[in-house]
Order: sequence, then structure tokens, then C-alpha cells
Amino acid sequence: MKDYGPETFGKLNAEDYDELHDPGTTAETVELIAELAGDARVLELAIGTGRVALPLARRGVRIEGIDASEEMVAKLRAKPGGEAIPVTIGDMADARVDGPFDFVFLIFNTLFNLTSQEAQVRCFQNTAARLTEGGGFLVEAFVPDLARFKDGQLVRTRHISKNAVTIETAVHDPVNQVINHQYIRVKGGAVKLVPLPMRYAFPAEIDLMAKLAGLTLEQRWGGWRREPFTAGSKMHISLYRKS
Repeated sequence: MKDYGPETFGKLNAEDYDELHDPGTTAETVELIAELAGDARVLELAIGTGRVALPLARRGVRIEGIDASEEMVAKLRAKPGGEAIPVTIGDMADARVDGPFDFVFLIFNTLFNLTSQEAQVRCFQNTAARLTEGGGFLVEAFVPDLARFKDGQLVRTRHISKNAVTIETAVHDPVNQVINHQYIRVKGGAVKLVPLPMRYAFPAEIDLMAKLAGLTLEQRWGGWRREPFTAGSKMHISLYRKS
């Protein structure tokens, strides 16, 4: 998608991100990450508005973050405790942050916001370079369901209320494994277009990216409650280890 960069998502979404992007799994996410991280030094890639980082910090987790959007980080800073979390502004595929870290996580499908295989590979390499030996990298991502598309296209309603509606439209590019979304938000008579390109990857390809970076798959679950990962799983939570 032309003129769409790492910082674009935050510029378009920061204002109403918390309202429109609650997956309903925050408590379970925080619980599992806190258990896996323990008293480690932790880094969140794409920390955003702090949906997960802030409750982790309240539990005593030593957390830092990277995010490409100053607007998203401003929302984090405005929340209680947000000023105390160190955040580096930059593209998570390339941003340099002082390590090492014992545990890094990247959740809510945000790996796919990197819109090329090359960028996703660099993200794994950049992360591995900042992990301690034996350190863990946790990734949450959806399992692509290409059957949703008819003639390579998709239209569906995402949010609806008395005075607002969000409609998702998408075009699938199977050659580059890219889905170009356009969210049409109508609220109070105003119309807002919010584009979002995503470069999807199946779990096996993500495992190869990790392997190229020197990381080994240790565990994979089908949900934040450690549900088994099966052929019917719509998402996966994969834990990689630097060995």
C-alpha cells in the first residue's frame, strides 16, 4: 500500500484505539506473560497505548517498549504509570534499544503489520540480537483463513452502535501474502478511512524466520489459556527460545 509506513498505523488509530481494538483477552495475556517473564527484564515490541504493558508494570514486571508511533506512546504516557515505562520510538524491525533482555513479546497480530517478508525476518533478527542466551520471544498471531475471501475480496461489519459503524473491506494479494484492508468508520455523520496492509504468514514460515535468527520453537498454544494448538485453531501463541 503506497505511502504507508511503520508510523502510519498510530497516526490513524491512536485517537480511538482503546475503544475499537480490545480483543477481550487482556487479563489472560497479562497472566501468561507475567508467569513466563518472572523477574526478567522484558521488552514489548509495538507497546502502543499500554494495554498489556501497564498491568504488567503494576505487577512488578520490569518492562520497556518499542513503538513506531509517537501518537500511540502519547496515549500510553497519559495513563497512570505510563510515564515510568521506558519507550524507544522506532520501527521494531530495525530500532536499536540497549539490551540485553531476558524476555520479548510481540502480540495482537502486530508481526503482520510489517508488510514484507524481509521486514519480518529483520524483526526476528533484531529481537534475537537483544536477547540473553536462553531468553524467550513470545509471538501472538492469527492463523490465516483465506476461505473468508470471495474473488479475493472481503466486506463485513466490524463495529456497530447507535451513532457509529465500522465496515471492513479487504483485497487479498496471494502472491505477496498481503491483505490490504480499508476500514470505513462512520460516526456522527463524519466518515473516516483507515487503511491497514498486513503481510500474513503461516506458523511454519514464522518458525523458519525464528530459526534463521537463531531461535527455536519451545511451545505453541492455541490461546492465552494454553489451549492446545490444533488444525482448527484460529490463532497461535508461540514461544521461541535463544539457545
